Amino acid sequence: MLQLSSWVHIPDHSDFTIYNLPFGIFSTPAHRPRVGVAIGAHILDLSAVAALGLLDDQISERSVFDATVLNPLIRQGKKATSALRLHLQQLLSNPDSVLKDHLQVLVPQSEATMHLPVEIGDYTDFYSSIEHATNVGIMFRDPANALLPNWRHLPVGYHGRASSIVVSGTPVRRPHGQVLPKGADVPVYQACARLDFELETAFVIGRD
Repeated sequence: MLQLSSWVHIPDHSDFTIYNLPFGIFSTPAHRPRVGVAIGAHILDLSAVAALGLLDDQISERSVFDATVLNPLIRQGKKATSALRLHLQQLLSNPDSVLKDHLQVLVPQSEATMHLPVEIGDYTDFYSSIEHATNVGIMFRDPANALLPNWRHLPVGYHGRASSIVVSGTPVRRPHGQVLPKGADVPVYQACARLDFELETAFVIGRD
């Protein structure tokens, strides 16, 4: 199999090689949030690439690249977005790429601010492992009955608060509510003393 390489410099151990071109939303001091693709230490500005007419065969609606979220692009369907990523791969690997004449479309990641990439209307959270379900169960029940019997027979999912999803680096705001201190008879209103954190894996469901 022919191994591809990019004419864009990719630092050693970079997560963003020619084989991994993730879509995202970024902004710069001079421009509002828009769609981009990570490559090496840069972001390929798809709004600028589309303005050059280089993406019309894959996505005819250039406005999706000017959107502040990826939802309009996702609505184009998997066939269109897969064709787009393949075309971008070719543009970034071809040594005679037309993009070499328009290097302004490559924005250093150090000069960009990343934004929440999708508008999240709702989501479902699942207990992904027996360890996860058991640890949560211990918080509400005795350890001997931590795991509910139905967990072994069906995927346990529950509604999650979309407002709790924020970009990495956003300060954590502790929830406030009524707390009954140990030995007290009257509850007090205060920030939670303990805050749970988890490592989650998520995916966005789009169109075929």
